[in-house]
Amino acid sequence: MSVAHRGLLGACGLRVELRPTRASAVLSRKKKKNKTANVTGSHSMLIPFSVKNGFQLLCNHKVPAAGFKNTAKNGLILQSISTDVYQNLAVEDWIHDHINLDGKPILFLWRNSPSVVIGRHQNPWQECNLNQMREEGIKLARRKSGGGTVYHDMGNINLTFFTTKNKYDRMKNLKLIVQALNSVQPQLDVQATKRFDLILDGQFKISGTASKIGRTSAYHHCTLLCGTDGASLTSFLKSPYQGIKSNATVSIPAVVKNLLEKDPTLTCEVLMNAVAEKYAAYHQIDSHINLINPTDETLFPGLKSKATELQTWEWIYGRTPKFSVNTSFNVLYEQSHVEIKVFIDIKNGRIEICNIEAPDHWLPLEVCDTLCSSFIGSKFCPIETTFMTNVLLKTYPEDYELHSKWNILCEKIKGIM
Repeated sequence: MSVAHRGLLGACGLRVELRPTRASAVLSRKKKKNKTANVTGSHSMLIPFSVKNGFQLLCNHKVPAAGFKNTAKNGLILQSISTDVYQNLAVEDWIHDHINLDGKPILFLWRNSPSVVIGRHQNPWQECNLNQMREEGIKLARRKSGGGTVYHDMGNINLTFFTTKNKYDRMKNLKLIVQALNSVQPQLDVQATKRFDLILDGQFKISGTASKIGRTSAYHHCTLLCGTDGASLTSFLKSPYQGIKSNATVSIPAVVKNLLEKDPTLTCEVLMNAVAEKYAAYHQIDSHINLINPTDETLFPGLKSKATELQTWEWIYGRTPKFSVNTSFNVLYEQSHVEIKVFIDIKNGRIEICNIEAPDHWLPLEVCDTLCSSFIGSKFCPIETTFMTNVLLKTYPEDYELHSKWNILCEKIKGIM
């Protein structure tokens, strides 16, 4: 049975049914009132599935009623029409935070325009080539789940399996994907590993896994390399930065291969349909893929704010575990090279300690100290370093030789950011 795509999900009537948080439930019992309680502030409410006309969405915002039409009551298959990494990651968090998944699992399919996604506990300076990414306009995102760094483009499929916490089973999900691949091409040799990767022909990684487990719900998401740009993947996921010391989670390199290289008929569309069919058959639900628009606030109230948060410097860089950079570089001075040593401690993405050692004849000690002091508390990023440099240069308005040396030094420092 082929999988047809539904149109964008429209509006339908909703039955309001709030589930109290732990605190509000206790308050309700004390007052001997109904179990239904108002939820305010940072408390989120679960969104129940309705047994009538499929399931319906409910959230803690006063917006026009919205939900899923004509869908099976026991689960759902969704696909995002957006290719924005922040919007699609926000959909994951929104579903995890707002939908009651008890007996109603969800499969979410999504693809992104070129972007690099790091795990929640990773260091982007360790994991990718930030300078090249900035030059080429490649987005960097930090997800809410753990795991390693991945490169996304339209040749990669992302699959997110939502369940309750007690139904969380990564291996079952991976075996379902393997079954889907074999249903399209029976000769494919794909195996799931103990690390929850998918390996092609015993040696090529085609999928990596990460997950988030909440108090009552969980999700497992994984990639599936179909026709990803291999050169970009290799280039962007290779950090050029030296001297980094960190306790952040480090990605494990692997040899990868696209499924399209194995069989040109294994397109993203074919594979998504195959996975959807297997998922639907396993859960005995409607196999239609429902297209969703993450920017539709009537369907996903509050999702825009989640996507905005995922784009902030404070989340992407500021959540990096504390680390240090201890490195050196040479600069040309009067036909010879001068060695500059740099030691920087970074906490919450901001410079906590900065020491720069340069020969006194090249840059006076007091000037080095002034530069180091100015960096304390500033973001470990090229833009802020440029700003601080320009401000400091104004304190030495007539010293053009110093300006030149200072600019050379700051360009070198920005190179490690």
